[in-house]
Amino acid sequence: MTGKPADRAAEKAGPAPRKRKAKAEAPAPVRRSWLRRGLKWLGRGLGGLAALYAVLILLFSFVPPPINLYQLGEAWRLGGIEKDWVPWEEIAPVMGRSAVAAEDANFCNHWGFDMAAIREAIEAGSNRGASTISQQVVKNAFLWHGRSWARKAMEAVLTPVVELVWSKQRILEVYLNVAEFDDGVFGVQAAAQHYFGVDAKDLTPLQAARLAAVLPDPKGRSASKPSTFMKSRTRAIISGAETIAADGRSACFEG
Repeated sequence: MTGKPADRAAEKAGPAPRKRKAKAEAPAPVRRSWLRRGLKWLGRGLGGLAALYAVLILLFSFVPPPINLYQLGEAWRLGGIEKDWVPWEEIAPVMGRSAVAAEDANFCNHWGFDMAAIREAIEAGSNRGASTISQQVVKNAFLWHGRSWARKAMEAVLTPVVELVWSKQRILEVYLNVAEFDDGVFGVQAAAQHYFGVDAKDLTPLQAARLAAVLPDPKGRSASKPSTFMKSRTRAIISGAETIAADGRSACFEG
């Protein structure tokens, strides 16, 4: 039986070709797109953070820094803190020399990092004594307390910038006004009143040295009730303050 012409033509043509399935789009371009977006936003975030710190560093070069993160935490823990800012002119010169003698004898000779002290600390297997006054100011005014690598990295970036923008006198002025001298007592004016009942401008060499001796451990040391160690440390600081005045190592902040 002969089929219809249309059927015979279909038989000659063979089976209809199968339609090819569309290839699924590879996920790699999508991943690359998200990666580019992520890097873009990360760059914007870092740029914004850098701009914020640049503004703060410029602002605090002449405006007293407000309460910092550590002080906020202590105010919350203690129910309040003692804090009183005074300008450099109202701080006894011997207080500046005593703080430098106690915490950073090469303050006038470095750009924010005391490499000799860092090498000595590494050789001793400790980071004690390696932190300069400039680094402590950056930590106190702009960052947070703790030993995290993130904070140390930010401190390492910001310290040279502060050294570049601020004078040495300004760095020491801010340091003496934000440092903790007793539990919840911040700044040399509040400390002078708290321990001795005098203003910062009226501190004697002995009183200034005792306050400076407290700085590494304000919660464990007392300037008004000094231990045997504190008395010995005080004598060393008095001698050190006299030495840096004589050899010119205080010229950068007293000139």
